Amino acid sequence: MVTTVAYQGERGSNSATVAHALYPGGRELACTGFEQALDAVTLGTADVAVIPVDNSAAGRVADVHHLLPESGLFIVAEYFLAIRFDLMGVPGTTLDQVECVRSHVHALGQCRKVLREGGWRTHVSDDTAGAAREVAELGDPRHAALSPPAAAALHGLEVLRAGVEDDPDNTTRFVVLSRDAAVAPLDPHTDGPTMTSLFFCVRNIPSALYKALGGFASGGVNLTKIESYQLGPGLNPSRFYVEIEGHPDEPHVALALQELRFFSAEVRVLGVYPAHPHRLRERTG
Repeated sequence: MVTTVAYQGERGSNSATVAHALYPGGRELACTGFEQALDAVTLGTADVAVIPVDNSAAGRVADVHHLLPESGLFIVAEYFLAIRFDLMGVPGTTLDQVECVRSHVHALGQCRKVLREGGWRTHVSDDTAGAAREVAELGDPRHAALSPPAAAALHGLEVLRAGVEDDPDNTTRFVVLSRDAAVAPLDPHTDGPTMTSLFFCVRNIPSALYKALGGFASGGVNLTKIESYQLGPGLNPSRFYVEIEGHPDEPHVALALQELRFFSAEVRVLGVYPAHPHRLRERTG
């Protein structure tokens, strides 16, 4: 059975690269936005969605964490992609002809050095591969794009400068979302840890957050991420997104989650999935 993979962006984008790497025989469904990609899975148009959640240079991807709990979908896998950007233009273009550089807002933020050196004005596009398509359609040497290397060949552009990202270790983490929770089995013989992602809202009592997280500290559970999100206007309680190393069926993790639930008004496990090998490289690198 062919898997249909939804992602935000166009062919040649980083999301498309991840979709192909994870599901090489799958049918790709390009979407205009993150919400449309998630809706495609919810409505059954796609089997899974591949979504970027954070970048090592630019931080978390805006809006994604607000969309995840409302989507009703589950994280079933994660993938780390090394991010590379080339500056590209129509064939025959030289750097001194360039006046405007197009790309997604996150890509522009990850290539500040080359933009500052060139002194070019910028134009925000919907996604990185779309910026390359726009430059090809314009056919104007005054316009260039910051796009993944694959986009140059796809749209017949010429690379003006390769590898212009500020950080050579620039990495984006993607998650795979499905309608069904595919909980990774608890296997003590695996090389890497199991990751658990969850959302929670603390009860409106003093020191609630401190007490809710206390079980993770006393149980030696490693929190790899914690972020807060305000729910609506006013003084509504914050929602917290947490990622931990550990499986809910492990005794020390189960006790920590029990304590979390006691001090929280709401807890929802978003996914239990194998850690990507990149995490092991970070530990030993």
